[in-house]
Amino acid sequence: MIDVAIIGGGPAALSAGLNCRQRNASVCIFGRSIDSSLLYAAEEVDNYLGMPNMTGEDMTNAFFKHAMKNGVEFKECRVSQIIPMGEYFLINAENEFHEAKAIILCTGINKSHTITGERDLLGKGVSYCATCDGMLYRGKKVVVVAENPEGEEEANFLADVCESVTYIPKYKEVSHLKENIIVKTGKVKAVLEADGKVSGIQLDEEVIPCDGAFFAKNSTPPDSLVVGLSIEGNAIVVNRKMETNIPMVYAAGDCTGVPYQIAKAVGEGLIAALSAVAEVKK
Repeated sequence: MIDVAIIGGGPAALSAGLNCRQRNASVCIFGRSIDSSLLYAAEEVDNYLGMPNMTGEDMTNAFFKHAMKNGVEFKECRVSQIIPMGEYFLINAENEFHEAKAIILCTGINKSHTITGERDLLGKGVSYCATCDGMLYRGKKVVVVAENPEGEEEANFLADVCESVTYIPKYKEVSHLKENIIVKTGKVKAVLEADGKVSGIQLDEEVIPCDGAFFAKNSTPPDSLVVGLSIEGNAIVVNRKMETNIPMVYAAGDCTGVPYQIAKAVGEGLIAALSAVAEVKK
């Protein structure tokens, strides 16, 4: 059981991880590779106190080395779901499950684009995790909309339990799908609803009837990671302690809104860590 699990990989996540370790809490960061952060790609950063005229790559590496030196664990992966289990949370990281007492979301700017009906029908036929929810659709018809090849693994899993699986890739080359999966291309316009649940997918002018719609995305919306999370505009709602509306779930950095600055992210990561560890220690 981890004391604090941090979802992300940028300055807010590394700051939160470091400060959790400074207070003797066990911590693990679940995130993409550090070179995927916006900071890493910056040509020059000149507004972070004490570290002038640095490249984003050098600054990111300095943050990362400092955190790792202090015992922060880093798992390079994509988290698809965080499930409250009462006294702890269950984290699905590419179908490996981890337990944590507290969560700090440092997921960055939410770049995920949703379509009509997608968020409204979350939990009513819309899912972002086939291995979590796939068994609910045994013998039923499902559609998988994938932004990346990882969706093929999701579709193959569903093909073993569902009556039919239709796969809609939003990338170029499909390579590892089972023979019984139907592949269609086009623009996905909406998730259709009937009687309060998913009834189909609108693909261009065609309607594909289905009981469930699974989305494999490059970045999962925070309120899909943690169902019920309060969002305002495109940002997670937090108070001065970086607490969200869900107990033991905190947020820090760009995911909490403007300004999108390194100093803000690092400071919020610190506050979130202090708040999370204080509650865990109780």
